[in-house]
Amino acid sequence: MVFPWPVRLVVRLRFVLVVGWVAAAVAALLYLPRLDEARADALGSLVPEDAPAYRAQVRSAELFSFPVLSNTLVVQRDPDGLSPQAQARVAERAVRIARREYPDLLSVPFAIPLTNALGLVPGSRESSTTAITYLFFEPGLSLSARDRLAHWFTDRYGRFDESDALVGVTGVVPARVEQGRLIRDAIPFVEAATVLLIVLVIGLTFRSVVAPLLTLLAVGISFIVSLGLLAAIGRGLGIAVASELEPIVLVLLLGIVTDYSIFYFSGFSHRLREGDERLRAAERTARRFSPIVLTAGLIVAAGTAALLAAQLEFFRVFGPGLAFAVLVGLAVSVTFVPAALAILGRLAFWPRPPRAEALLAAEPSRTPLVSKLVFSRAASAVVVLVLGGLLLLAARPVRDLELGVEPIAGLPASAEPAQAAEAAAAGFAPGVLSPTLILVEQAGLFALREELARFQELLDAEEGVAGVLGPGTLPVSVPRGVVLSESGAAARFVVFLDPDPLGTEARELLDRLRQRVPDLLEEAGLAPGTVAFGGNTALADETIATVLEDLRRIAVAALAVNVLVLIVFLRSLLAPLYLLATSVLALGATLGLTVVVFQDSFGDGQLTYYVPFMAAVLLVSLGSDYNVFLVGRVWQEAESRPFRDAVAVTVPRTARAINVAGLALALSFALLALIPLGSFREFAFAMTVGVLVEAFLVRTWLVPALLSLAGPASVWPGRRRRLRRPAAG
Repeated sequence: MVFPWPVRLVVRLRFVLVVGWVAAAVAALLYLPRLDEARADALGSLVPEDAPAYRAQVRSAELFSFPVLSNTLVVQRDPDGLSPQAQARVAERAVRIARREYPDLLSVPFAIPLTNALGLVPGSRESSTTAITYLFFEPGLSLSARDRLAHWFTDRYGRFDESDALVGVTGVVPARVEQGRLIRDAIPFVEAATVLLIVLVIGLTFRSVVAPLLTLLAVGISFIVSLGLLAAIGRGLGIAVASELEPIVLVLLLGIVTDYSIFYFSGFSHRLREGDERLRAAERTARRFSPIVLTAGLIVAAGTAALLAAQLEFFRVFGPGLAFAVLVGLAVSVTFVPAALAILGRLAFWPRPPRAEALLAAEPSRTPLVSKLVFSRAASAVVVLVLGGLLLLAARPVRDLELGVEPIAGLPASAEPAQAAEAAAAGFAPGVLSPTLILVEQAGLFALREELARFQELLDAEEGVAGVLGPGTLPVSVPRGVVLSESGAAARFVVFLDPDPLGTEARELLDRLRQRVPDLLEEAGLAPGTVAFGGNTALADETIATVLEDLRRIAVAALAVNVLVLIVFLRSLLAPLYLLATSVLALGATLGLTVVVFQDSFGDGQLTYYVPFMAAVLLVSLGSDYNVFLVGRVWQEAESRPFRDAVAVTVPRTARAINVAGLALALSFALLALIPLGSFREFAFAMTVGVLVEAFLVRTWLVPALLSLAGPASVWPGRRRRLRRPAAG
């Protein structure tokens, strides 16, 4: 439990460590790349590798002369009706793009115009009010480049006349670019709020001006160095870093470095009140807390790294990125903070430094309630039953959890992609934003035009289908390669769904269509053949299925890592099991409350697909983090006193530090709500509630009650012989 020589070395090299970390942060700012240079600029990280829907789209591109699915579209809408001239200009601009008549848009080789006139899309909610231009780009263009070209097109060629009624650019690509912009714009506000948070929490807790500044410096060093190294590694290895990573790294480092600083400050203050001089106080504090902090940090890092077990590239990059940042924050915490305390001494708590004579006054005059709880098995059992029951009750809504992929719906209503999407849905149907492709392969389809038209009619009649474009819509004179392949062995149908194409209802509708299409083909007189589904609805459905598969691997990996580290650190088999069980119980309650608030009450029936899993990995790891601090201190005290006495003495001492640290961590995650995206607000709520439940209910009451019920058996089998037993009588 103690590392005398490394701790002594930290104190002796205090000036070297402090100056060295500051120099490292300055060097990172000057010489390492920025994280946005390695930021993800592709949709591939958000969908499964080798997804069937993606393969269907690739196969369609091989069989036909041009694509029909686009993630970038321009929307024009006038509720009073688009003029015939405006509608004609929509078609004219698309033709000019195809003919390469715009020299500044050569990277946009193709465009498809669509209006809600003439009943072309039968399920359109309006007529002659809305026009959409689907833009297609050269392969290899980044998302930001596509978004810039789309806006260049609208700014330069989309407003010949006010009657064009341009609303804006929308689609998955512009929405993803807008998400990145909103995150970048919000980060300065998140950073400013973190500074204020540290000053308030640390300053009020220790009634000091220097302590929050020291913590702020530690957080800043960790953030700057970790982001610089992440950017350098990402750029060097060609790994795209998700735009969501930076703000989460910021608040995670704020939380854990502040937590660990609070532990060191609390121990250092106690030693100073006992009369230790500054170097001895710093060494004794580090000797007691560094093993605990090191173990706790390794648990968080290993827990987040468990996301490597996922199939989705988004998780496989996100998890190690967080783990790396945590390791940097951990290194700063166990070296820079004790070294700085050794230099500053009582000045770290200026203007109210602790004094030796204040020690007795600082001790509680009455036995805390939680200490009395430890000596009453009946009271402990009641606490376990009541708190356990409440947490189980709060976890019940998890059974109704629905996951979704909503790049547009999660944007603020004022964002251009959201406004343009709303206009397109009002004029056509929501499915016009991301049509579904059905690819049918069967030999001899040229001779089966009537059967194909019949299949299209049956498909169009299915509940939830707003309209279908295919061989039954376009005239026979349309050349091959449009709806029928050159070989006549494939036909494609573009299906517009009535619900939001990325919502739960659309995915359920797609599942029904997958089951119905073979019967519809047979009813139309076509052989079953080979049928494939493409488009964003199919990709979203497959992404959710992959995430649910990942859940098992991630859960097993994260739980295994956490319990293994706890077993090694505590040298016990029983305690790690029930400690981890409390973290899982708290996680269930947190996710249940998140479902109630964001899915049932104020949301649209689903949570962003990655939020529950990111929150789960972090909350279980952070719960083990607090377990290490609480139970590790109990184990230390149990070396010199009976087990129940150790629990009774330790829990009140650690409860205040855990409560303050938990409050700081919870508030740090709450700052993510400043980013105006639905996914960040869901994540902020889940993490804030989860950390508060862990700190104020589970670690303060439930775990002490379980320690009381289990008694000395908690340390079985590794250390029981070393624990002191109460004296007889």
